[in-house]
Amino acid sequence: MALPQPKLDALDARIAALSMPEDGWPRAAREAALARLREMGLPGPRDEYWRFTRPDTLVQAEAPAAALFENDEAPMFDAFDRLKIVFTDGVFDAEASDDLALEGIEIERLAEAATADLHWARDLYGVLEARGHSPVPRPLAALNTAFAADGVLIRVTGRPSKPVSLIYRHESETSDAYLHHCVKVEAGAELTLLENGPAAARFNNVIEAEIADGGTLHHVRAQGRDHERRAATHVFARLGRQSVFKSFSVTVNGVMTRNECVIELDGEEGVAHVAGACVGDGDFHQDDTVFITHAAERCESRQVFKKVLRNGATGVFQGKILVKPGAQKTDGYQISQSLLLDEDSQFLAKPELEIYADDVACSHGSTSGDIDEDALFYLRARGIPEGEATDILTLAFLAEAVEEIEDETLAGDITARLEAWLARRRG
Repeated sequence: MALPQPKLDALDARIAALSMPEDGWPRAAREAALARLREMGLPGPRDEYWRFTRPDTLVQAEAPAAALFENDEAPMFDAFDRLKIVFTDGVFDAEASDDLALEGIEIERLAEAATADLHWARDLYGVLEARGHSPVPRPLAALNTAFAADGVLIRVTGRPSKPVSLIYRHESETSDAYLHHCVKVEAGAELTLLENGPAAARFNNVIEAEIADGGTLHHVRAQGRDHERRAATHVFARLGRQSVFKSFSVTVNGVMTRNECVIELDGEEGVAHVAGACVGDGDFHQDDTVFITHAAERCESRQVFKKVLRNGATGVFQGKILVKPGAQKTDGYQISQSLLLDEDSQFLAKPELEIYADDVACSHGSTSGDIDEDALFYLRARGIPEGEATDILTLAFLAEAVEEIEDETLAGDITARLEAWLARRRG
């Protein structure tokens, strides 16, 4: 069916502002992604999964300007020994990055590896993204596959001694960055992947992760600092037998952030956990959209999202658990909660279960509320000022999501950053 003329005009304007890289093996995937995009069109406010989040600034031809944010806070994860890969406004920064050699892992840049005749990423680039459009189209991900000029290709063959850290820096107020990463975790291998930084005035990011039998991928992401930034991120993951994928995101700034996560549990006894914590103030809009498919027996999934909102901030959660026929003994859990610190903020939620197997344990819940007055009174009665007592209760509210991080040291660092952010706002 042909796109309506307004959608067609918007798509043509967006594509005209971009240039498809002239590379080798990714070219077929890029052209296929562009064909999908022409069928879907860019997202609009009438699309079912965009009715809570206005996509206009994410799809317009030019990126809205975003002022640079300066502070004296040390960069996220700065205290950890990690292999650093730096992109500034979407461009690889060789001088700021570490040597990409590390035992148990192979790392290449997409821009360089794309010229090779044969490459393992040829069987992954754009593949999970293409699968992720059923039953819900994800046009911004297809736009990324078609036009992202760089990213990293990571093949994990063992257990590297330290995490791989993708650092995104923002130096241009009008930058429009596209990055596409592919991660292949071989059988029995394990990796921790970190992401942090504002990236660009507008950022479109895709991660495709293939986790083989017995493999493990931990993903921890911090989104913050530059408040005027806009971002649309996508994680597509496919899990084999007894494999593990755990992803956590913390968002503390950003006028518009949309995080999509699409996970397929294709092997028996797979485990997938997706969690997020956000604290928003003022003109802040943050959207977590998650779709987990159970296609094999005895798999476990968890979705845990906590949002703290005030001064008119908006939080969105759209989460779905799909249990296919034959996926018996499925254990699916989903919780989304918001803490509204004033009457102007709002939390919009759409939790879903779709189950076609009869021996499962699946649950979902979504709540909104304000600070527990009894708990606040208890803390104030013991001499704690109201602002500090509110922050203590806020951190306790966020704790369930932060506890989804496997590494306790990383979880402690995230908690400390959240505590510092709350203290600055209180000051």
